[in-house]
Amino acid sequence: MLLSDFDFDLPEEAIALRPAPRGSARLLVVRPGQGLEDRRVGDLAALLRPGDALVFNDTRVIPARLAGLRFREGSTVRVEATLLKRLDADRWSALMRPGKRLKPGDRIRFGASAETCERTGFDAEVAGKGEDGEIELKFALSGPALDEAIRDLGDMPLPPYIASKRAEDEADRRDYQTVYARDEGSVAAPTAGLHFTPELIDALRQKGVSTHFVTLHVGAGTFLPVKVANVSEHRMHAEWGVVPDAVAQALNAVKANGGRIVCVGTTSLRLLESATNEAGRIHAFSGETAIFITPGYRFRAADVLMTNFHLPRSTLFMLVSAFAGVESMKAAYAHAVSRGYRFYSYGDSSLLFRAA
Repeated sequence: MLLSDFDFDLPEEAIALRPAPRGSARLLVVRPGQGLEDRRVGDLAALLRPGDALVFNDTRVIPARLAGLRFREGSTVRVEATLLKRLDADRWSALMRPGKRLKPGDRIRFGASAETCERTGFDAEVAGKGEDGEIELKFALSGPALDEAIRDLGDMPLPPYIASKRAEDEADRRDYQTVYARDEGSVAAPTAGLHFTPELIDALRQKGVSTHFVTLHVGAGTFLPVKVANVSEHRMHAEWGVVPDAVAQALNAVKANGGRIVCVGTTSLRLLESATNEAGRIHAFSGETAIFITPGYRFRAADVLMTNFHLPRSTLFMLVSAFAGVESMKAAYAHAVSRGYRFYSYGDSSLLFRAA
C-alpha cells in the first residue's frame, strides 16, 4: 500500500478550532454497503442495542507543553518542550524546539521568561538526546511535586493544526478533557470521548448498553506525519496502556451473549486489539503497544467504532479504512466535506460499523 492511497482533499475551513457543546456535535453513521446517515451524537442510544458495550479510554491529559529558557555560559535562549513519556519520578522524554542545539548538561528553567528569568519556574537538565530527536529531561523536582509544577505552569498540548491558528487558553483545560478522565498521562486527548456528557452516558446505560473503562496514555506520536511512501515501512510510536482483568472478562461475556463491543475512539480500539488473541478472546493487558492497523487487518475485538474525522495520509485514516473499508471511508469523508462536517480533534464524529 502506498501513502498516496490514503489522501483526500480537505478545505482549510473544515478544521474545527473550538468544539461544539458536548453531546450536540453531528454524527455520521457509516454502515458499509448500506449507505450513510446524518445524525447527532445525542442520538447514540437510539443507534445501539441493549447488550452492547461501550469501551472508553479514561486517560487524563496533562498540560504537557512547557515554555522556558535554556541557560548556557551566561546566555539564554527561549525553548519549548512537549512532554512525551514519563521515564522515572523525575525524568521525562520530550520533543523540544529548538532541539538540535541542545546539549547534555544544559540547564532549562521552565516557566521563566526574559522578564522573570531566574525568579520563577522550575529547573531541568538535558540528560540525553535520542537519535529520533527526543530529549531526556531530568527535573530538579520529583513525583507529586513535579506533577503539581507541570499542572501550574504547563499549557494543554493542543494538536498542531489548532495550535498553529490560535493560542491555548483557559477554556481548553476544560474542552480538551473527557468528563470521565481519571488516570493522568496523556499528551493528547482521546477526542471521540470529548462528545460525552454524564447525561448521555446515563441514557446509554438506561438503554441497556454497558460502559467499561480502559487506559491508553496517548503520545504526541499520534500527530507525527507518515514520511515513507510505502506504508509498510512506517513504524508507530509505542504507547502505554492497561486493560483490567475485570473489564476483559466483562467484554468476553458481552461477546458470548451476542452483544457488540463499541470502541469510543481509536485509542480504546488499538488497546483492545492488542489485548485480544487470534481466537477473539480478550485478556488483561498492561504494557506498551505499537500496533499499526492498516487495510487487511482482521479485527478481533471491536465491532463498532465511534471516532472523529482524521488527517489525510495519517495512520488513523488508515485504521478507519481498515475497519469500514477504504472506499466506504473515502465516500464518507467526501460526504462529510460536502455537508460541512467539522474535522479533527474539536470536530464532529462518526459511528463506523465494521465491514464484513
